[in-house]
Amino acid sequence: MTGPSFAHLIRLTDDTGLLEHARHATARREHGYCTDDVARGLMVTSREPDPRPEVLRLAECYLTFLTHAQNSCGAFRNRLGYDRRWTDAPGLGDWWGRALWGLGTAAARSPAPWIRDEALAAFTVGATQRSTHPRAMAFAGLGAAEVLRSHPDHPAVELLSDAAAAVGRPATVPDWSWPFDYLTYANAALAEVVIAAGHARHDDGLLDAGLRMLDWLYGSQTTDGGLSVIPVTGWRRGTPRARGDQQPIEVAALADACATAAAVTGDPRWEAGVRQAVAWFLGANDMGTPMWDPATGGGYDGLTPGGPNLNQGAESTLAFISTMQHATRLSGSVTPSPATAGRLRGDGLALGRTNAAGSSRSTRYRVGDRSS
Repeated sequence: MTGPSFAHLIRLTDDTGLLEHARHATARREHGYCTDDVARGLMVTSREPDPRPEVLRLAECYLTFLTHAQNSCGAFRNRLGYDRRWTDAPGLGDWWGRALWGLGTAAARSPAPWIRDEALAAFTVGATQRSTHPRAMAFAGLGAAEVLRSHPDHPAVELLSDAAAAVGRPATVPDWSWPFDYLTYANAALAEVVIAAGHARHDDGLLDAGLRMLDWLYGSQTTDGGLSVIPVTGWRRGTPRARGDQQPIEVAALADACATAAAVTGDPRWEAGVRQAVAWFLGANDMGTPMWDPATGGGYDGLTPGGPNLNQGAESTLAFISTMQHATRLSGSVTPSPATAGRLRGDGLALGRTNAAGSSRSTRYRVGDRSS
């Protein structure tokens, strides 16, 4: 199995940045760009160990966007119109955390030294700030964990510790092993940063807390051997779990967290979690349908009760690419479900069949720029 296709990411990227939305596979310029998605773009392009020239150019573009979005104090603007005018002020919302995660990944993993150096400089400025939002802190802390991979003496360790403290430890009751009463989006990132902090600080108690969080979340989203992730409407403690629209970002976050848990513990169960996340995109989901378009390489924006939302925006495409990068790391050992069994093409993970005509095109839900 070769690496994932970046064809649709290239399609959504111009000389400014990564366009946020698409109608089917066509970029919608009227919605402009957001730091949140550009940061994810820098993360997935930096994860490629031997990127093709066009993928390296994407990373350079995304890095340039992020350094332009950052002010001298380390905060970031989030929304840039297609006319290249910012529509918001610098802040410390989830986009700040995502920016630091992307910059930290580039600083640690990019094969290009000029990207590593500039990313580390921008990360270091941003890491002096702290957000009041736990999820933003979790994202930033994961960027800090990346930096510490290659710079173990960097003060990023303080940000990682603060991020784990912002998330807290899970409740001790078995039916809700989570530090908050409400699950929203990218939930697994909160468990992942606690795991990363426990590992970095050699704190077995903290590590165990993060693993308990992830174990509970993973189990809560597994039915009949497959994933059925928390819907966009969330889930509040003490209420029945809804079965609404599912977002690819939730699956990608779970894949990331399970990969981190596998690397830290060596427990093969966590690699099984990664495989289930990959399988969700390939068709092992509640609707038994692929969540990506083999003709374009784009990820579908959401899984609705009527089928996939066929729009292929940046967030969903990045979630698909990120998850498929884990599939590559697992040496191609993931087998598509019977509903999606088909030929894997050499230019990426292209299946032999796609979604049948008539699937729902629901309204796309934007969750990437929320703070909580």
